[in-house]
Amino acid sequence: MALSYIAAGALLAGCPNAAVVPLVTIPLAAGDGEAARGWATSTVPRHHTAIRFKFGYKDEGRTWGGRGTARIAPADSLRFDYTGPLGLGSGAAVVVGDSVAWADPAQNFRSLVPAVPILWTALGIVRPPASQATVQRAEAPPRSIWRFVQDGDTLDYVASTDGATRILESEWRKDGKVLARCRTALDAGAQPVSAHVTFPEVPASLDFTVVSIDTAAVFAGAIWRSRR
Repeated sequence: MALSYIAAGALLAGCPNAAVVPLVTIPLAAGDGEAARGWATSTVPRHHTAIRFKFGYKDEGRTWGGRGTARIAPADSLRFDYTGPLGLGSGAAVVVGDSVAWADPAQNFRSLVPAVPILWTALGIVRPPASQATVQRAEAPPRSIWRFVQDGDTLDYVASTDGATRILESEWRKDGKVLARCRTALDAGAQPVSAHVTFPEVPASLDFTVVSIDTAAVFAGAIWRSRR
């Protein structure tokens, strides 16, 4: 089983999710695209960063977990490696912006392509809206809300605080259907601590727990090239 099976299930399952309550339930006003891109840029690490994590997946039929590393190179590059128990179900991919440059095994990771913004959110990062996207926003203290709409895809982001913890939430809807949602806890330095991703269509959930963050990481150029 590979990690991207989760996203594949979320995309292919046909169960309705009409009962899912939207992340944002208040009216939004027109937003400024440049302001939105500035906010998104502020969430990106300034230096090469390696995030090591544990993950666990659960649906109605199985529970599976493992470990992985996300290597982030600003402004928009990500090398994502994962492996299951005893080294089983391992794979890797390179993401550039909202696209997967390569994935190995490709047939397993390909389904993550539409969910790339949610993967970024799990790491505490917001992908900026495209220039042609419609931007909306609202300030509802202690929440700051943004919505990016383009070609039937709607991405909602909510940034808030819960005591000393910062919270970044995102929701991806396709033609009005909620396909994925993420809630990421950040520390005082805006570094990710944990993330909980749900796929209402399956239903299934994926949890990340950060083990360590190296903000002085040095990446060899070879990691951006395919393993084959």
